[in-house]
Amino acid sequence: MNNLDFSVVLQAWPYLWSGLVFSLALTAFAFVVGLVLGTCLALIQHFEVPVLGRLVRFYVALMRSIPLILVLFWFFFLVPIVLGHLGGSGRPVPIGATWTAFITFGLFEAAYYSEIIRVGLRAVNRGQFEACQALALSTFDTYRSVILPQVLRVASPIILSQTIILFQDTSLVYVLSLTDLLGAASKLAQLNGRLVEMYLLIAVVYLAISSAASQCVASLRKRYAIAGMRR
Repeated sequence: MNNLDFSVVLQAWPYLWSGLVFSLALTAFAFVVGLVLGTCLALIQHFEVPVLGRLVRFYVALMRSIPLILVLFWFFFLVPIVLGHLGGSGRPVPIGATWTAFITFGLFEAAYYSEIIRVGLRAVNRGQFEACQALALSTFDTYRSVILPQVLRVASPIILSQTIILFQDTSLVYVLSLTDLLGAASKLAQLNGRLVEMYLLIAVVYLAISSAASQCVASLRKRYAIAGMRR
């Protein structure tokens, strides 16, 4: 412990910051894409669309049954080959590690967000739908203005909890040699030999961000629990 030197952390902070920015950008992108696409998938299942509904259920079950790191490998190595054959050239179409990470995370998280939204849709009181029918609202307006806002508000604690897991999972992009927060620390640790200092700092950063987000989750749960008791 006497040999610890955290001055290297200050010197390396600009590089670590760039890794943190990448992790946060990946988290934000996957959150937006996953939530939008997940909502669409949840609605397809909710309306029980023929054929398409079964395909969505298979997709959700597949994504929730395999590790994210395996999906990253699939997309990085197999998709370029498939695109090459579909294009007729027979040569792999390079996608790149960055695009692979962003697309894969968005598609992967969509499966989890869709289940959250789907359960939320099933929990909506039937009276809400009857009230919308009484007001002569179209199906589109009913879900856009009444149903989905309620589902997103009530499900927000669970959505945020899944987003915390998403942020932690961004560390898996190291398999693609991308420089996220953990990847930046690993490269610096191997360069200067200060593994303990670097990994300890990264643990503190992940802890601080995840703990702050967890407090938001607890606050949201408490707020909606009180609101439910009042009703």
